[in-house]
Amino acid sequence: MNPHLDELVALHTLERIEENLFRGQSQDLGWGTVFGGQVLGQALSAAWRTIPEDRAVHSLHAYFLRPGDVRAPIVYDVDRIRDGGSFTTRRVVAIQAGRPIFNLAASFQQLEAGFEHQDAMPEVPPPEALPTEAERLARYGERLPRLLRQRADGGSPFEHRLVVAPDWDQTLDDLVAPPSKPPYRSVWFRAAGALSDAAWLHAALLAYASDFMFLGTSLLPHGVTWLTPGMQVASIDHVMWYHQPARVDDWLLYSMDSPAAHGARGLVRGRIFTRQGALVATVAQEGLIRRRPPPG
Repeated sequence: MNPHLDELVALHTLERIEENLFRGQSQDLGWGTVFGGQVLGQALSAAWRTIPEDRAVHSLHAYFLRPGDVRAPIVYDVDRIRDGGSFTTRRVVAIQAGRPIFNLAASFQQLEAGFEHQDAMPEVPPPEALPTEAERLARYGERLPRLLRQRADGGSPFEHRLVVAPDWDQTLDDLVAPPSKPPYRSVWFRAAGALSDAAWLHAALLAYASDFMFLGTSLLPHGVTWLTPGMQVASIDHVMWYHQPARVDDWLLYSMDSPAAHGARGLVRGRIFTRQGALVATVAQEGLIRRRPPPG
């Protein structure tokens, strides 16, 4: 297995410190704060450790309250709100230094048959026809910003292939001041190695991966990125509906769009499909997209 994927799996395999208390370590992706997808996936993992074996997550609603410190572990306090005949509900609070940094409400359902319909998957090229993220970024070599250099070296637990890649023959300036584009994009992604069959692990890593490249979709019409000087970009909340199980070590298509931005907040929506066209999850997030004026 890819060592970066090994580390990610270990991060989501939480230590139980009490009946409803779990502890997870943090990963530094170079931003100085905990990546939102990490705390999202870990909180879901903690909740899953307290539910009956015959149930699976069908929805989660989360708020990011404070930045997480990558130098410290995170304690997850699970509240067993309800255990019903078909549904189980859990509330999870992530705590660092005695203060909540995140909370999650998740609902789990006993598997059952029912009516079915779904949106069609967008028509896009297969992942094999597209360049890898590492291939696109490697041409810049040492000129890349440090935050992107690790991804150019293949140092990621996930592979990503943008369906409509930017013109990477342009200059590095386009990483901080790109041309304006419509607020939608699609990307193929999968874990960079084979995983076990554990349902909780695939659901948690899908939550983790759903936060990559997501909020940045709301910046596309405005000619800025999270690397643009003065930009403050952070998740505020995250909602996810799991329609059916999916393996994150198989290719998945993430189709994203941003219907609105206002008041220094951007709204993004996403749909995740299997390669065979099954809609496995729907995602939404509102985030802070604030541009601070230059000093002086």
